[in-house]
Amino acid sequence: MILKTSEKNRLRQQYGPWAVVTGASSGIGLELARLLADAGLQLVINARQIERLAPVAQQLRETYSIDVRMVAADVSAPGGVQQLIDHTDGLDVGLLVLSAGFGTSGLFLRSNLDEEINLLRVNAEAVLSLTHHFGRRFAAQHRGGIILLSSMVAFQGVPYAANYAASKAYVQSLAEALALELKPDGVDVLAAAPGPVRSGFEQRANMAMTMSLTPEQVGVPILRALGRQTTVLPGWLTKLLVYALRTVPRWGKVRIMQQVMGGMTQHQRQLQPNP
Repeated sequence: MILKTSEKNRLRQQYGPWAVVTGASSGIGLELARLLADAGLQLVINARQIERLAPVAQQLRETYSIDVRMVAADVSAPGGVQQLIDHTDGLDVGLLVLSAGFGTSGLFLRSNLDEEINLLRVNAEAVLSLTHHFGRRFAAQHRGGIILLSSMVAFQGVPYAANYAASKAYVQSLAEALALELKPDGVDVLAAAPGPVRSGFEQRANMAMTMSLTPEQVGVPILRALGRQTTVLPGWLTKLLVYALRTVPRWGKVRIMQQVMGGMTQHQRQLQPNP
């Protein structure tokens, strides 16, 4: 999918000239960085590994003739968030896209606690810190946009992905509240809550997805919704899954998600030893 010229102009005029994108080396973050570059915004892109980030930066520069600055930093590590903030000093940043994140799955009591804590640092603590910093910057300049990557699992508990779903519930709740808090300051906040997306996420989370969207199917709907909605459910599959559960009580949604996630994680739960 591509953005219309009118949408490109809107993004550039309302949120340019610079955008910061975390998790930009793959998946939804990469797709949003590409779309923003196509709209003419200059980019500060972040990911953990410079060997994955450098080819992205080179391609964006060559294809779209924009300035791209790289920040290879782990936002879960001490100093990682500050490193990203320091690299934006002096830049006229108007848009923050927080796409960095990862998932875990399986039985909670058999999970690795260090990995689950690291998930919270990436999915929640880094989101809090960066949203706070750039929210203040945007409010002071009376314009800006913040896109937080939520998920369709944010709307109820999800057995076999309990901690991941809880982290996304935090993101969803934060975005919904800040959309109203920051509106008088001219700052738009959007929660993007996609369903399953085939982007490398499923490999790290050790899930077996039978149905999924591609990053290309969700990027344009997310950017179109910025400044117009508080939450967007990008992609046909996301809407199908969320709307199908809309009339189900919350306890019922949890039971349904247990069945869905149970099918996606059955292969690993059969192999996990008892604690």
